[in-house]
Amino acid sequence: MSTKEAYKQKIEAEVELAQAKLAGLRAKAKISAADARIKYAKQIDDLELGAEAMKAKLKKLGEVNEDAWDHLKAEVDIACGVLRDGVRDITGKLNK
Repeated sequence: MSTKEAYKQKIEAEVELAQAKLAGLRAKAKISAADARIKYAKQIDDLELGAEAMKAKLKKLGEVNEDAWDHLKAEVDIACGVLRDGVRDITGKLNK
């Protein structure tokens, strides 16, 4: 397996994990008070859009040549960090 393919599989797994956590968070947000539910639902929607954007970047990652791969990999790394931090942040807020 190439480094590119292994990296792509790793990020795909992280996106799937983030989406599973977001589904759980959405359920928790529904239980919380109306104000919080609205606030967190918007944040979760934004994070879900980010996860979908990550999937699109991963698809593109598999299609680019080696020169473009390094640049796109850097973008994916940043986006993955933002998604991971966002999920962690909202998880902390809902677990209070």
